Amino acid sequence: MRRHIRYAVVGLGHIAQVAVLPAFGNARRNSRLVALVSGDALKRDALSRKYDVAKSCAYEDYDALMRSGDVDAVYIALPNNLHCDYAVRAARAGVHVLCEKPMAVTTEECERMARAARDSGVKLMVAYRLHFERANLEAAEVARSGRIGEPRAFTSVFTQHVVPHNIRARRETGGGVLYDIGIYCINAARALFRDEPLEARAMTLGALGEVEESVSAILRFPNERVATFTCGFGASKVSHYRLIGTKGDLVVEPAFEYAGALKHRLTLDGDAAERRFAKRDQFAPELLYFSDCVLQNRDPEPSAAEGIADVRVIEALYRAAESGRAVELAPYQKHERPSLEQEIRRPPIDKPEVVRAQAPSGGS
Repeated sequence: MRRHIRYAVVGLGHIAQVAVLPAFGNARRNSRLVALVSGDALKRDALSRKYDVAKSCAYEDYDALMRSGDVDAVYIALPNNLHCDYAVRAARAGVHVLCEKPMAVTTEECERMARAARDSGVKLMVAYRLHFERANLEAAEVARSGRIGEPRAFTSVFTQHVVPHNIRARRETGGGVLYDIGIYCINAARALFRDEPLEARAMTLGALGEVEESVSAILRFPNERVATFTCGFGASKVSHYRLIGTKGDLVVEPAFEYAGALKHRLTLDGDAAERRFAKRDQFAPELLYFSDCVLQNRDPEPSAAEGIADVRVIEALYRAAESGRAVELAPYQKHERPSLEQEIRRPPIDKPEVVRAQAPSGGS
């Protein structure tokens, strides 16, 4: 039996270079980086040498690589508007797909991806790194356990500076605040409430590049629960959420960070206790878990259904912001939820030098 899954990383932008490529060093138990796909020949050559990758190709040769038999899976780190096309083409060639979030720009695209994977008998997973990270998984366990009583309200802020010409601020590539960082707030609320929202309200403020600068949103959940959050590209770096229950509350701050330690502050009966979760490599666990799913023929969580669940909420929030009215969401059944059993620990990596890639805030 094969013991390793051979990956091609598709797209060599900033997140691929600072997180995905080096993560293979921590995922060598069952995952190997064997190919790189990029439209930039300089990137391909430099990164192939750096990571000792024998195969690399331009985007126009992607289909040939998928049919070659040299690749078992792809990690898609392309702009959001390209996720669907490249995932469907890989699936139709019999190649498994691990795709960065958001899964795609529309639910229709998400469903096309899921259908292509299902029809071809390949695995499809959306790269929700926090589904394998202990601070967020333990927060969900606190909510489920009843320690803070019945969870009633979720609040979150996720902001950072993004330069106007960055790909995240370009409409044509699927950029936008909700697609890029708002999705973290949505996903956390859904995981902590273990439920799907019924109604969405939102307003957008300002402009940055071709997209809004910030979004403030309200999601109504069943049983009179509510999630509120603000996310934006024009404020200092903040990343936290607070879950308030009938007996206490839990604050996770920072909550969505991948390059530093995360922290909990749990308050019960007026007494607060803090806990620190050490910095870890959050990308290697995705590779390790997905490779095991392929090797053991298990369905992954987060699945396509998880990706669709978030994108449908994003679409509803943008419709609500445009119309100025509340938007009802159709019922959606989602049975699998992230659990502590999915935690995988790997040591942190040192940030590598990048090749012709710019961080969202500018610089390299």
